[in-house]
Amino acid sequence: MKKILLAIGLFLSLQGQSQTVFGYWYGYANVKTKAAASNYLVELILQPEKGYVKGILNYYFKNTYRSLQVKGNYNNTTRQLNLYDIPVTYFGSNSQMEVDCMMNMLATLRVAQAGSVLQGSFKGQPDYQYTCPDINFTLTLNDDISVRDSVLKAIREYKETYQVWTPGEKDTVRQVTIIQRKVSNLVVEGQYKQRENIVNNEIEVDSDSLTVDFYDNGEVDGDSISVFFNSQLLAFYQRLSTKAIHFDLVLDSTKDVNEISMFADNLGSIPPNTALMIVSDGKKRHEIRMTSNLEKNAVLKIRRRVKQP
Repeated sequence: MKKILLAIGLFLSLQGQSQTVFGYWYGYANVKTKAAASNYLVELILQPEKGYVKGILNYYFKNTYRSLQVKGNYNNTTRQLNLYDIPVTYFGSNSQMEVDCMMNMLATLRVAQAGSVLQGSFKGQPDYQYTCPDINFTLTLNDDISVRDSVLKAIREYKETYQVWTPGEKDTVRQVTIIQRKVSNLVVEGQYKQRENIVNNEIEVDSDSLTVDFYDNGEVDGDSISVFFNSQLLAFYQRLSTKAIHFDLVLDSTKDVNEISMFADNLGSIPPNTALMIVSDGKKRHEIRMTSNLEKNAVLKIRRRVKQP
């Protein structure tokens, strides 16, 4: 009798393990349209917690790489996984203009002898359901890297490759040049207002015209930022690297203090989100290290130096 109970217990234990969504998943996602559309390459790293599921969603689409924290719930009985509030790049976007769809990820765990898969779709939230079509996916569980320590390490470090580098004064290679004009991203603008603004530094400059360059601060680990100037969004989802995110800015002369704010889109491999910002007024070069996270925006205050008579 004891052997039978032991066998039943072992079977139930193994069955419970085989039905978990814990681990590393990978695969493709395809837009559900009549016309052909590009694939999304997807990675999903999940760690079930008590009462909810958390993890990291990485996806690559055209020229865009995104690494996002995700959270939701999993029903062991129905094997339904739901993750909420995920910004997914609209399938019709191009490199000059990327648009986000706010979507929920709905999936069913399917377990077979050949392996486990998550099958489902990204579905647009109510405000986006008529403009953002479903994105269907099938993700396969990778047993080799789904052991607990590996997944916890991936969630903690965001699975990025590190590259150590510090820009010198002669480094002028630019990743992108941002024109000084207000752009719109309702998700970023809404989250920006919810976070606390923390002043990282304050500088004085001799000119109304500045150049501003953002680099990753030493280790290129996947940090992505959005940049605000006097609370107006100038750029969003810009990935920090060894190449500059460059701005040519003109200060608002009606303000005593102008502000540049750095909003963290993610935390990269090594939290918090850190950047080296280089500000030049033509005479002096300021090197400022900015630090932000998912609760706080980093702010640089800029004052125009008063000319002595």
